[in-house]
Amino acid sequence: MQWTLVVPLKPLAQAKSRLADTADDGLRPDLALAFAQDTVSAALACPAVRDVAVVTDDARAGRELTALGAAIVPDEPGGGLNAALAHATGVVRAARPGSPVAALNADLPALRPPELSRVLEAAAEFPRAFLPDAAEIGTTLLAAAPGQPLLPAFGTDSRARHRASGAVELSLSGVDSVRQDVDTGDDLRSALALGVGPHTAAAAARLLIPGQ
Repeated sequence: MQWTLVVPLKPLAQAKSRLADTADDGLRPDLALAFAQDTVSAALACPAVRDVAVVTDDARAGRELTALGAAIVPDEPGGGLNAALAHATGVVRAARPGSPVAALNADLPALRPPELSRVLEAAAEFPRAFLPDAAEIGTTLLAAAPGQPLLPAFGTDSRARHRASGAVELSLSGVDSVRQDVDTGDDLRSALALGVGPHTAAAAARLLIPGQ
């Protein structure tokens, strides 16, 4: 089974505001793009992934991620993260109605293809399934089998919201790279400790991070 992944990315100028204590206004957009580039590159290198669709209205991100092999879906609803994911899921399913679909965070710079394969293989056992983030509060991946609605509920306490929606929580060890999203400076340090992709490594080299 090969998956279509939908990766949401807000305009870079608005992204990663919680990294303000680590990166200034000039660098945060570059970091957000670097995270997305490494996430998309790793996802496309995963044997379980057929293709990746990034839902974004950011022109720069669209150019860079298209160059990596991602398709770009405009955020036509403009109604926030969950509306964007629902819209993009409809677009990709119109093209491939028999494909399973998973929403994947754009801020997984340490993502490793073998670990993503393990998560998707486990998700394939259920109509809907999700993987909690490293903080065990949010969600980094939400998967839906063919014919099943995605029903994204990302945002505050999304782990609890996805569980309440009937999605099965995946309890897997050894998939830290799929769980380590980056919202804060501490998150970035954790991702760097796991080993990030080349785009994030280059952007992070411009920061002074204790312990880096």
